Amino acid sequence: MAHDVSVIGLYILDILGRPVDRIPSGGNVEFIDEIRLTVAGTAGGTVVDLAKLGLNCLAVGAVGDDEKADFVLATLDRFGVDRSEMQRIAGVPTSASILNIRRNGERPALHVRGASGHFEIPADARERVLAPPIVHLGGTGLLDRLDGEPSRVLLEEAKRFGRTTTFDLLGANDNTLSLIRPLFPFIDYFMPSVEEAMLISGQKTAEDAGRFFADLGVKHCIFTLGGDGVCFLDADGKSLRLPAFEIDVVDTTGCGDAFNAGFIAGLHHRMETETALKFAQASAALVATGLGSDAGITSFEATWDFMNNARVKAN
Repeated sequence: MAHDVSVIGLYILDILGRPVDRIPSGGNVEFIDEIRLTVAGTAGGTVVDLAKLGLNCLAVGAVGDDEKADFVLATLDRFGVDRSEMQRIAGVPTSASILNIRRNGERPALHVRGASGHFEIPADARERVLAPPIVHLGGTGLLDRLDGEPSRVLLEEAKRFGRTTTFDLLGANDNTLSLIRPLFPFIDYFMPSVEEAMLISGQKTAEDAGRFFADLGVKHCIFTLGGDGVCFLDADGKSLRLPAFEIDVVDTTGCGDAFNAGFIAGLHHRMETETALKFAQASAALVATGLGSDAGITSFEATWDFMNNARVKAN
C-alpha cells in the first residue's frame, strides 16, 4: 500500500509524570497520579497522531541502540507505522525527555539530544523517503546533521517531485532565521507557534510575521496561538483567525505536533482550509485533555465529531 505521508525528523521518547508540584528534597519521594511513556517529538508525536487519524505513514528518523529505542520502534509497530526508513545508530542513546507536568499543564523538561543529532538521509534513500504525496519535516534546530543545506536539498527535491511540504521546528533562537531562510521557497505550510514566528522574524504581530515569511518565499503560514487559537496567512495576503476549543487542560505536551497531524490529515482529505484548521485545532485540543503527546486522539471519526460538537472559546 502506498504511503499517504512521510514524517521526517525528530523522534523522542517522552517520560511524563503528573501532577508535579515540586521536586522532592534530598532522597525523598513524592507520590503522583500518573506516569506515561510516549513516542514524541516534532516528527514522532506527529506520526503517531497521523496513524491514529487513519493515514498510512512512513516514519523517517533515528533512534539509538538502547532500551528506549526498543520502545519507540515497538510503539510505531503497534500503530501500524512503516518504520523501514528509521535508522538505529550504534553508540548513541535515543533522544529522550523527562517532563514534570504541573497542575496548570506547564511542562518543564530535561532532554538528552541523542540519536536525532546524528541522523541524516543518504542520497540513495531520498526517492523512497519523498515518495508519499505529503512530506513533513519536523524538528529543525535539533537535527544537527540534517539541518541547513541537507534540509534545503531534501525540500527542494520534494518540490521537484511535486510533493506538498509541511514544516515545523523546535527551539527557535536568534540564529534560527539564518538556518531556515534557504528552506522557505520549498515550504508550502510553515507551522511554528506564534512565539517562535515572532522571535524568528523580529515582528510584533502574527500578521506582520506572516508577511515577513511570505516575502521570503513561504506559501502559507499557520501560527498556533495556544489557548487563543490559530492564525492562517498566505502569500496572497489572505488571513484567517480561529478560536481554540474550550477544554480542561491536563497537559500541553505534543499539542503543536497534534495540530500538525490534524492539518496534514486535512490536506490528505482535501478539506477546505478553514475546515482543515478546525480539524487541526480539534486534534490539538484532544491531546491537551490527557497526559502525553498522543493522548485524546482515538480516530478520525471521533476527532471529526469533537470538532463539530465541542464548544469554542468566546472571542
